[in-house]
Amino acid sequence: MRTGQGRGDAPFSFAATTTRRAWLALSATAGLPRRQRAALLRAHGGDPVAALAALPEGLSPGRVDTGIEARLDAFLAEGGQLLTLGHPDYPALLAGIDDPPAGLHVRGTATALWQPQVAVVGSRQASRGGAELAVEFAADFVRAGLTVTSGLALGIDAAAHRGTLEARGCTVAVLATGADRIYPQRHRELAAAILDQGGVIVSEMPPGTAPLPELFPQRNRVISGLSLGTVVIEAGLASGSLVTARLAATQGREVYAVPGSVKHPLARGCHQLIREGAKLVESAAHVLEGLAPMAGVLADALQLRLALADPPASARPAERDPLLVALGRDPATLEELTRHTGQSAAQLQGRLLELELDGRIEALPGGRYRARG
Repeated sequence: MRTGQGRGDAPFSFAATTTRRAWLALSATAGLPRRQRAALLRAHGGDPVAALAALPEGLSPGRVDTGIEARLDAFLAEGGQLLTLGHPDYPALLAGIDDPPAGLHVRGTATALWQPQVAVVGSRQASRGGAELAVEFAADFVRAGLTVTSGLALGIDAAAHRGTLEARGCTVAVLATGADRIYPQRHRELAAAILDQGGVIVSEMPPGTAPLPELFPQRNRVISGLSLGTVVIEAGLASGSLVTARLAATQGREVYAVPGSVKHPLARGCHQLIREGAKLVESAAHVLEGLAPMAGVLADALQLRLALADPPASARPAERDPLLVALGRDPATLEELTRHTGQSAAQLQGRLLELELDGRIEALPGGRYRARG
């Protein structure tokens, strides 16, 4: 499904040159912070033309780089898509994080980004046992109806993608490069297999972007932001996977870590996460126990979107909803809400996700939630 096509309610189409140029000018506007650009797009339904027209006083549209424009045109002409924040097809879970990408460059089936996802990440220097475990976890997640998300890196990431494909499942690869530039290059065949099997390759970086070191931590927040939870299998203390896990925690998502031998260097990062509050897991079943209620809610939301229905609405008015009453005016953690409502964490997680998708609450850093309005 190409952005702005195949949906009668899409507010704009990137097939229009003016829309593409407005996006590029907005992206290049000096003095416009990333968060403010995202807020402008959200406020104007993802339409770059309207967002550009609403630039704050004193800011002028940026100069459009013809080289970048040509690469974007080629990306879209070859079937790529650009989902801007605020557009109906932009994935709701990612839109709810504190710092969502203003736009996502997508190759493959964009609706897969609405599927219930679990991130599986870990060391690039994975042991044979660690890679085998990633394959097993991924296959079990597929059998439970989940999409597996990772970063297409060497080691655990690649094993998770391959395990998903072997189980005939759908997987999402989030890149730090442009979505048209596979990194590492040895994973070109893996990327092609992901697309052939209905998966997605996605990046917030414009087409042609090279693999710069500073872009990988930025990419990691997208991996965790798309997912209901993040599983770490093998990680050193300096691993980027720990960055992904900690970002997941600040986004209010579940974090799981697989323990290992105290003598194994790649177990130390997982043990550190467990000390910080991550849940110790030994199998995919342990992860599914916590994610199943939330995954069911998200799957229902996806079916409604595919039917072109309105977003799922709460059956209970706000004043009678015990969860919204418990939230009151101040942010609260999941632990505080369990005390105030008497409901289990698993029950509350599914309901919190439903309310977040409805736009009635928002997830805050530190695992807190706040009612909107």
